[in-house]
Amino acid sequence: MCFTGDSYTNKSIIGGVTGGVSLLLLTLAIFLWCHKTKTTGRGQRDISTGSTELLQGPVRYSYNDLKLATDNFSQENKLGGGVFGEVYKGIVKDGGEIAIKKTFMASRRGKTDFSDQLKIISNVHHRHILRILGYCIKGTQLFLVHQFMENCSLDHFLIGEKKRTLNWKQRFEIIYGTARGLAYLHEQYHVTIIHTDIRASNILLDSEFQPKIADFGLIRLLPEDKTHLSTKGRGSLNSGYLAPEYAIHGQLSEKVDTYSFGVLVLEVISGKRYMDFTHDQSANSRNLLDHAWNLYERGTHLNLVDETLDSSEYAAKHVEEIIQIALMCTQLQSLRPKMSEVVVFLSEKSLPEIPPVMSTILHDEVEIKVATMESLASNAIASTF
Repeated sequence: MCFTGDSYTNKSIIGGVTGGVSLLLLTLAIFLWCHKTKTTGRGQRDISTGSTELLQGPVRYSYNDLKLATDNFSQENKLGGGVFGEVYKGIVKDGGEIAIKKTFMASRRGKTDFSDQLKIISNVHHRHILRILGYCIKGTQLFLVHQFMENCSLDHFLIGEKKRTLNWKQRFEIIYGTARGLAYLHEQYHVTIIHTDIRASNILLDSEFQPKIADFGLIRLLPEDKTHLSTKGRGSLNSGYLAPEYAIHGQLSEKVDTYSFGVLVLEVISGKRYMDFTHDQSANSRNLLDHAWNLYERGTHLNLVDETLDSSEYAAKHVEEIIQIALMCTQLQSLRPKMSEVVVFLSEKSLPEIPPVMSTILHDEVEIKVATMESLASNAIASTF
């Protein structure tokens, strides 16, 4: 095909303009792609220090929906309650069962902090961590909607009507599953989450008695460049779950959860709560942890096992090693294992490799902790009059 001069000139101009526009678009696309990559990178780094910019929040329920699901929060649907709030069973429109925790938010800042935390915890997906489905805020009231657990919380089996009905297999699964859930929060999620309030009432059990860690109302995010935070100790002050460095000095690290886990394991094995322990005057034991250490030092720690358990259900050596793991978790902060290490220790092949427990170093700190907590409790009572 031939072109005249004018036609050829016009074609050249059109071709040049088209090529220029294409080049401009390509340059713009590259720029936008680079900018997005950089922004994403910044966002990921921000998340590691607590930013929630890239996370999607959970579903927000209306208050009327929750009233309808719980029959106006009737007593018949109430599952339990305490100082941290009340929990109700609900039935949603499709017939599914949910649990709704009703609590309070003290300030506007509390709402902001909770909104950031909620984005983080609603994106946590693990078989041993309770799934947050949604929330509702009405005035100062906060409602958390989560999975319904058929067997309620672990403390029901330690102190309630169903006390001591768990067999050894179920108890070990609860110990092992809780350890796996904590290891995920500490090391496998994209931020380090410290629960700070691990205790029997915050371990929920599904229909197969598999544990799920619940109640992240007190979670803390640990920046990547820090090994611990300094903050005011929070949690169950008189329960025995609080690590000494947190209760006394407000030093918060993942090892705070490790300590609480160790106490929890002793409760699961013994079928007794920390503070409900009958004092062993001959060994000068004031609580369950003291008693466990005294038994260990005498080489009789198998006596800690719940007497209602059938001894044919478990191997004595296996139980002794798990008690030893629990005591390792309640040592000085620097001597406690990471929860990922605890998971390895709990696996059958790794149990013989457990390092020796250094109990004598711990006792001084335990005594300091007990004395301090008793003093705090006395001051708190005195301040109310």
